[in-house]
Amino acid sequence: MKATTIVCVRKNGKVAIAGDGQVTLQNTIMKNTAHKVRTMSDGKILGGFAGSAADGITLFERFEASLEAFSGNLRRAAVELARGWRGDKVLRKLNAMMIVADKENILILSGNGDILEPDYDVAGIGSGAPYATAAARALLENTDLPADVVAKKAIEIAADICIYTNKNIVLETIE
Repeated sequence: MKATTIVCVRKNGKVAIAGDGQVTLQNTIMKNTAHKVRTMSDGKILGGFAGSAADGITLFERFEASLEAFSGNLRRAAVELARGWRGDKVLRKLNAMMIVADKENILILSGNGDILEPDYDVAGIGSGAPYATAAARALLENTDLPADVVAKKAIEIAADICIYTNKNIVLETIE
């Protein structure tokens, strides 16, 4: 997915999600300051998307509705979104992925309606995800940096490598 880079990091009770601001259409940078990361459920849940902007916003809206329906229960909302994603003709055609997180969970919601839980306290999606995820894991394992600093640095490192990622970073945290 040649879209963006989103990374989520959890450390010492703090969760951070960071995303770059680049929007690329074919081989042209169309926007440098997009916001693909947000808080939900009164600041208790973080989310970020990679892929088509319109599709990502649609997924945010659907996920927030699911969160409301299940009183902010992240796992239940994710399962219901995935169920709807697989069964709905419109959602099935969406070209986006999401990371959602609360204090206890980090989940990746794939374009196939899958729910993936990473083995480590780091998850990434988008074109620069392998770089950002590797950088975040190395920083987590070898420094005392807090989650928000690790997430920001991971996006900066990915931006140095991935042409679809820039250093206009949006960062959200929960503690």
